[in-house]
Amino acid sequence: MLAACGPPFRAALRRAAPPGIAAFHSSSRRPRGARVAVVLSGCGVYDGTEIHEASAILVHLSRGGAEVQMYAPDVPQMHVVDHSKGQPAEAESRNVLVESARIARGKITSLAKLTTADHDAVIFPGGFGAAKNLSTFAVDGKDCKVNREVERVLKDFHKAGKPIGLCCISPVLAAKVLSGAEVTVGHEEEEGGKWPYAGTAGAIKELGGKHCVKEVTEAHVDTKNKVVTTPAFMCETELHHIFDGIGAMVKNVLKLTGK
Repeated sequence: MLAACGPPFRAALRRAAPPGIAAFHSSSRRPRGARVAVVLSGCGVYDGTEIHEASAILVHLSRGGAEVQMYAPDVPQMHVVDHSKGQPAEAESRNVLVESARIARGKITSLAKLTTADHDAVIFPGGFGAAKNLSTFAVDGKDCKVNREVERVLKDFHKAGKPIGLCCISPVLAAKVLSGAEVTVGHEEEEGGKWPYAGTAGAIKELGGKHCVKEVTEAHVDTKNKVVTTPAFMCETELHHIFDGIGAMVKNVLKLTGK
């Protein structure tokens, strides 16, 4: 098969990364409106970033004319989950930054380098990585700790009056770090399994946040704190509804940048 592809193609396959990989990131090549940082937590719903959510965020940011840069903390994952079985792979260990690079197509930067001076807004996709790698919420609930760099970023953007977007489980980060912040993870009752993580709403209140009930296609805007959230996969529903809700979140984040 490789012989049929020709020498240039075979040579590209042998390299660790194709030449000009940044060219695949059209939003990172030239400024086009708001400069938005997207913070990832690994790759895969059960131990990292929810990939569909990350992709939806990037699509909506692209349509909104934003310049995007992706970041992740350079730390070990809490654990590695075999997604085909839904069980931890005990013998494996992975790095959050390295795994996040899969979603970023290689163009990823350590979260320690993220500053408000370089960006107009920051967005955190969901996935269990937000509760396992960006914080200890998955283990400690209301008594969780937030990764030092994640806490710094949230506080810095809040202090600078720059918008913060979060979806799925990641609003717990804002509830923990920004006292009194209004966020949504959807509904507060499971409703026959449609909202399987409805109990998170109660945890948000215990963390010091205010929970606002929203549908999966909606976003809640805390205008005082410039925090915008949407339920995403906290709801068991069709993918296009989640995509639309993330679109509402991104649209409001971009609107708050004033660009």
